[in-house]
Amino acid sequence: MQERVLTIMNRLGLHARAAAKLVTLASRYASSVVLVANGRRADARHFIAVLMLSAGMGTVVSIQVSGPDEAEAMKAMARLISSGFGEG
Repeated sequence: MQERVLTIMNRLGLHARAAAKLVTLASRYASSVVLVANGRRADARHFIAVLMLSAGMGTVVSIQVSGPDEAEAMKAMARLISSGFGEG
């Protein structure tokens, strides 16, 4: 299992469009991807669970990835979050 801690940097936080991007990306991998924020855990493949994290700008999020392609999945998830979900 790999774990990495990142901060949500985009102004709107993990809102619907950002959550949809995250869910779409997580669904491409065989590995399990779990997000932990604000004392809650969410399967990154479930849109509503990701939204329920209520992760606004500045929220610290732990990404936990385990499975056969965990290295690639972790790299992609970290890149998406670090880039502010492409919202410049």
